[in-house]
Amino acid sequence: MKINIVSDYPLWFSIFCLGLGALYAFILYRKETQFVDASKWIKRILFGARFLAVSIIAFLLLSPLIKSISKNVEPPLIIFAQDNSQSIKIGKDSAFYKTEYPKKVNDLLEKLKSEYQIATYSFGEKFNDKIATNFNDKQTDFDQFLDEIQNRFSNRNVGAMIIASDGIYNRGENPYYSCEKLGFPIYTIALGDTNINKDVILSRVNYNRVTYLGNSFPLEIIVDAHKCQGANTDLTITKGSEVVFSKTINFSNNSYSQTINVLLDAKKSGIQHYRISLSPINGEISTSNNFQDVFIDVVDGKEKILILSNSPHPDVSAIKSALENNNNYEVETAIASDFNKSLASYNMIVLHQLPSESNSALQIISEIKRLNIPTLFIIGTQTDLNGFNNFKTGLNISVTKQNPNEAGSILNNEFALFTLSEETKRFTDYFPPLISPFGNYKTTPSANFLYFQKIGSVSTRQPLIMFNQSNDFKCGIIAGEGIWKWKLINFAQNNNFNIFNEIVSKIAQFLSVKVDKSFFRVIHKNNFFENESVKFDAEVYNETYELINNPEVNLVISNSENKSFNYSFSKTSNAYTLDAGSLPVGEYRFQAQVKVGEKIYKKAGSFSVSALNLESINTVADHQLLYKISKKHNAEMVFPKEMERILELLRKRDDIKSVSYSQKILNEMINLYWVFFLILILLSTEWFLRKRFGGY
Repeated sequence: MKINIVSDYPLWFSIFCLGLGALYAFILYRKETQFVDASKWIKRILFGARFLAVSIIAFLLLSPLIKSISKNVEPPLIIFAQDNSQSIKIGKDSAFYKTEYPKKVNDLLEKLKSEYQIATYSFGEKFNDKIATNFNDKQTDFDQFLDEIQNRFSNRNVGAMIIASDGIYNRGENPYYSCEKLGFPIYTIALGDTNINKDVILSRVNYNRVTYLGNSFPLEIIVDAHKCQGANTDLTITKGSEVVFSKTINFSNNSYSQTINVLLDAKKSGIQHYRISLSPINGEISTSNNFQDVFIDVVDGKEKILILSNSPHPDVSAIKSALENNNNYEVETAIASDFNKSLASYNMIVLHQLPSESNSALQIISEIKRLNIPTLFIIGTQTDLNGFNNFKTGLNISVTKQNPNEAGSILNNEFALFTLSEETKRFTDYFPPLISPFGNYKTTPSANFLYFQKIGSVSTRQPLIMFNQSNDFKCGIIAGEGIWKWKLINFAQNNNFNIFNEIVSKIAQFLSVKVDKSFFRVIHKNNFFENESVKFDAEVYNETYELINNPEVNLVISNSENKSFNYSFSKTSNAYTLDAGSLPVGEYRFQAQVKVGEKIYKKAGSFSVSALNLESINTVADHQLLYKISKKHNAEMVFPKEMERILELLRKRDDIKSVSYSQKILNEMINLYWVFFLILILLSTEWFLRKRFGGY
C-alpha cells in the first residue's frame, strides 16, 4: 500500500507551519525564568512539544489529505446455474436425473472450488440463491435468471458461467438474445431428451375467463400427438361428474395437430369448473399433459347501456359498434321522442345532443339524476346549451357566437382516471376536429380533462372530453359532434378500429363502474395458478368513511370438499393484507368478517386455482439452442456424462485468471484519530513538565 499526503495548497507551505511552531515556542521559552534550575533537556522537551503541537495544528489548516493506494487481487469466479424445471425429468432418463445426476454435479463443484471462486444458483419459476436438483418448478424463465446474473456480477471478475439445462423455456424472452449482455464465456450442459417420444398432448385451451348467464361460450382446444399414427384418443369435457362433450380423435400421421372448437352453454352463475382430458394410449411417455382444468366465471347479467339521441346521427352507430365490441355490454339505441321505457334497468346512458331545441328531455334527465345513472353527454349543433347548463354537469358553456368551432384534440398528459395505450396517445394528432360550440367554457374544480380543444393552431384549455362527479352523479361530456370521423381515420391509418374502440370502451368502463361504498371491502383475483400465492387485501371504514385498521379481520377459505382453513389478515399502514400461500387446484369459497364496535360486517366470495402444465407440454430438449448460446460466447456444450471435461476446458483458457486492481482512498488528515491523540500527548506532556518543574 502506498501512502501520500496531498493538499490543495503547495506543500512548501508546510515550511511556514514549521516556522510558526518554532516562533511560537521560541517566544514562549526564550525568557522563561521558572526553569533556571531545570536541566537543559527539560527545556528542550518543552520547546519541542510546543513546536510540534503548533506546527501540526497549523499544517491541519492547509486541509491536507492522506492518499492511500491499495492493490487487491480478485481470483476468477465461476457461476454454476441449474435448470430446476419439470421438463428435465419427464423422459426415459428420469431415473438418472433423480439419482446419479446430483452426485455428478456435486463432484464437479468440489473440483471447481479447489481452483476457483464458485457461485451456485438454480432457476425455473424464479431465481434461487441455492442450487436445487429436485426438478419441481412448473415454468422455465431464462430471462429473469440472466437479468439477475447481470445485475449481481456486472463488475466482477467472472471467468465463465456454466448452465445445466434442457434448453426449453416457456416464459420470458429467448435466452439466445437475453444473454447478449453477458460478457463472459457460457458453457452449457445439455440435459433432457431430444428424442420425440410417443405422446398425446393437450397443448392449449383458449377461452374467455368471464361469460354471462344464458350465453354460449367457445373453447378452442389444440391437440397434438407425436408418433401416434394409427392410434386414437377420446377428448372429453366434464363438469363435475357430467360429461358435456366428447369426441374420438384418430391420429392419421406421426406429427399430428388439430384444433377443435366447442361451444358450451353457461347455465349456472358463479365459477364453473370444466376438465378437458385426452384418454392415454399405450406406450405414451407422459400422461401429465393429457388434461387441463378450466375455470369460467359466469356472471348473471351484462352491463346495459342506452344511447338516446335527438335525431339519427352517425355518431350513434359508431359509439354503438364500439361498445358492442366488448362482450360486457348490451347496447340499446332509441330516439328520445319515441322512448317510453323505464331507465332503472340501465347501467349507463349516452345522451346525444340532448337536451335540444326540439326536445328538452327534462323528464329523462331528471330521472337519470334521481337514479344516479352514469351519463355521457355529447354536445352538438342541435344541443340546447341553456337547458344543458341547467343540469349542472360541471361544465357551463356561454355562447358568444352562433357559428360553431372546428375543435381538434390535445391529450392531457396529467389525466389519471384511466390509462390509454401508447399507440392511442400517439394517434391523437390524427383525429379530425369535432364540431364544438363557440363560447366561454367554465368548469368546476372537480372536473377531469382527457382532451382539450385545439382551435386551428391555437392550443386552449377548453375541454373537448371531460368527466365530473357531483355527489353520487357521475358524468362524462364530449363537447363536440362528429366523433364518427375518429373511427374512419382509425381504419384508414391502421386498417382496424382498435384505437377508437379503446377510447369509447375506456370511457364507458369508467362511467359504468359501480362505486363500492360499503364499510368493509375484500379485494382479490378470481383465478390463481397453482404456483401463485393466493393474496387478499381488505379495507375497513368507520362511520365517517375514514380508513381504519384497529379491529381484527378474519377469513375462512373452504375447498370443494368443505374443508375449512382459518386465516387472519396482517395490518398495513391503514388497511389489511393476507397471503394464504399456494393452494391445490380447485374451486374455493371464502368468508371474511370484521367487528367494528357493535357491528359485524361480512364479505363472501369465491375464486379458483388452475393447474400449470407448461413443462409437460413440450418435453423435447432444445440442445441446438444451448449449442448456439455456447458458441456465441466462445465456449462449448457438453453432455452430463462428460461434465468433468468442463474443468479441463476452463484450465486451457488464457482469459480466466486473477485480476488485480488499485483502489485510491482519500481521507482528511484532520479526521484521523492518531493525529488528535498526538497533539493531545504533546500538549499534555508539556503541561505535566511545566507543572512538575514549577512552570505554573
